[in-house]
Amino acid sequence: MIPHQLKVFNTLSRTKEPFEPLHPPFVGMYVCGPTVYNYVHLGNCRTFTCFDIIYRYLKHLGYQVRYVRNITDVGHLESDADEGEDKIAKKARLENLEPMEVVQRYANHFHLVMEQLNNLPPSIEPQATGHIVEQIEMTKKIIENGFAYQVNGSVYFDVRKYNLHYQYGKLSGRVIEELIAGTRDLEGQGEKRNPEDFALWKKAAPGHIMRWQSPWGEGFPGWHLECSVMSQKYLGQTFDIHGGGMDLKFPHHECEIAQSVGYCGKEPVKYWLHTNMLTVNGVRMSKSAGNGILPHELFTGTHPLLERPYSPMTFRYAILQTHYRSTMDISNDALKAAHKGYVRVINGLRIAKKMQYLPDENTPVQSKIVEEIQQIIQNIYKGMDDDFNTAVALSALLNLLKKINSVHNGQIKPAEIGRETFQQMLNTYITFVEEVFGLRQEFRPDIEQVMEVLLNVYRQAKQNKDFGMVDKLRAEFRKLGVVVKDMKDGVDWAYEE
Repeated sequence: MIPHQLKVFNTLSRTKEPFEPLHPPFVGMYVCGPTVYNYVHLGNCRTFTCFDIIYRYLKHLGYQVRYVRNITDVGHLESDADEGEDKIAKKARLENLEPMEVVQRYANHFHLVMEQLNNLPPSIEPQATGHIVEQIEMTKKIIENGFAYQVNGSVYFDVRKYNLHYQYGKLSGRVIEELIAGTRDLEGQGEKRNPEDFALWKKAAPGHIMRWQSPWGEGFPGWHLECSVMSQKYLGQTFDIHGGGMDLKFPHHECEIAQSVGYCGKEPVKYWLHTNMLTVNGVRMSKSAGNGILPHELFTGTHPLLERPYSPMTFRYAILQTHYRSTMDISNDALKAAHKGYVRVINGLRIAKKMQYLPDENTPVQSKIVEEIQQIIQNIYKGMDDDFNTAVALSALLNLLKKINSVHNGQIKPAEIGRETFQQMLNTYITFVEEVFGLRQEFRPDIEQVMEVLLNVYRQAKQNKDFGMVDKLRAEFRKLGVVVKDMKDGVDWAYEE
């Protein structure tokens, strides 16, 4: 039984809707993965991290999630108008490599970055080239149903004919008449019946590296077709969630809907979710603007717009601070603030994992404090239940951290909140930090043991009233990014924010 009423913003209906899976507790989720012809950029990283958090939260609520994230390794041409070279084949030709060498190189890099950001691997990660037979079969069926036509060895989806029976453009808000008017000057050019039609299968030109036999001759599948094929194969003709960046709404996701309906007559997706764009100092991130930052440039601080390196978990924390449907701005000030917030949360995680309940029969339970903690916990869930609003949930989590610190500092006695609330407070904090938000400690794993040795030296210096040594040790700790705290009941330490 799912304990919370989750609502999600459905791009198709443009409203928040109660999340009601088609086959509870099973949830099918498909997210458009990378086209592996280049290094993954930060905008991609934000999208995949947002859906990783959605994946984690659904699992936390008790859903059985099958998360499918594809890899595009063929068919993505240089132009959305079905013109130009295949991006991967072009990269292979320029670098004198086999196309699959290009695919493997950039897929390996993609997986490395996903691991650095602590994104969980999907349940299934299919590749377009592994599903050529299925793409041919879907194309044949769409032709049979009257929504596609073959010309000169290529196959195109007939958008105008489809629109006589269904609505093309409903996801992105495009109107077919406007699309026709916008492409009228291209009438008569090329082999398409209509300029707005899109390729299901393209004839391979002489010298084209990636090609397969089909009923229409040697060729390769169109970019949009792979997602319809792979999502249906692993999640069924209709599934729960389809995600991706907002830049994919048109034409990619619009074409997916048309293909799937043209194939089987069913709407493929119940909930469409889209992440918003990434900006740098208020300007949309792009190569042309000179502000396209790659993950390794962020992590090493080698991009000219960056004042210093920012770690993967700092970037993940920054992502958490912004709702996935909102524009996320990257700046040095924002990343510095995110680093401080991340360190604060990890310090809290250390404390929460070490704290133990101390019973005290002479200390009564303070119902007001208990109610405050319970309300904070509810607010964490309310944030996530409101269309996965990590910004609201994170703010509530920081309020819970204040209560944890108050207990740790002795301002609140554990007995004042009772064993059950004490444990619930710690469990909620630890679970959301590690399992839902996916934050992990980026410091050496044996830091606790190392610090205990150093703190013993510090304690001895204090006991001997060797204040010169005490000051020297404090200075050395700061060089290591650590601050020493003199507590009422001893000495503790924390990462410096």
